[in-house]
Amino acid sequence: MKLGARELLTFALVLLIPVMSFLLVFRPQNRAIDAALEEIGHKREVLERLRAETSRNADLAAANEQIAERIRKDEARLPSSKGVDQIVKQVSMLAVDSGLAPPTLKSLKPVQAAVYWEQPLELSTSGTFRGFYGFLRRMERLPRITRVVDMEIKRGNVTAGEPEISVKFTLSIYFQDKETAGE
Repeated sequence: MKLGARELLTFALVLLIPVMSFLLVFRPQNRAIDAALEEIGHKREVLERLRAETSRNADLAAANEQIAERIRKDEARLPSSKGVDQIVKQVSMLAVDSGLAPPTLKSLKPVQAAVYWEQPLELSTSGTFRGFYGFLRRMERLPRITRVVDMEIKRGNVTAGEPEISVKFTLSIYFQDKETAGE
């Protein structure tokens, strides 16, 4: 077989068609396919993260509802500014019922604490230690939110086998101011 210029040219064209097809068609298509596969992989990762976050959202919604319920319960325990007098009477009656002397009360200036108010009261009373301990236990069971700070206990005379004590402390009563409660 004799190879002439025409045969060589035809042979070169036949070889050039697949090479040019690879360079001009298949290589760009492969790059586009690789880019699309990479984007699909990235989107799958993002979708998995979103699924994990979405599953946590239900847990967070339940936790938020529990917290909101606790806040509602605590707010229900806060009296209005007019209800503070009732609590003072209750505390005074608890002291007398526990065998302590009627307490002397000194009202201090109310302090704003976040959206609530704190009414500090300086109380001083005397009696037996058992009576004071019973008073504290009963005061703990009050339905309202109170706090005892700056307690000072002094020992006194021994009468009827039990030592007398005099106690001075600050009782803070938390309350809602009706004007700021609606904000």
